[in-house]
Amino acid sequence: MEPTEEEAKWIRAFKRLAKKCPDSLWLFSGSGTLYVMRKNESGHHAIDGPASSRGGVDQDYILDHVDIENDGGDW
Repeated sequence: MEPTEEEAKWIRAFKRLAKKCPDSLWLFSGSGTLYVMRKNESGHHAIDGPASSRGGVDQDYILDHVDIENDGGDW
């Protein structure tokens, strides 16, 4: 499927923005909300609980959210 010209323009702008993203940040999609997260002191995604468990994202590291439709499900 090919994007419309408007969609292609937005995709290019989003990719340019992604190149400027500080290494300290990452995006997390949870329940349809796209969160801007800060990495922890070790430079990794901050996860609650022991590393061996599948704990959730540490919400203390949420900086903001972005109002853009998204879904965090696997393929």
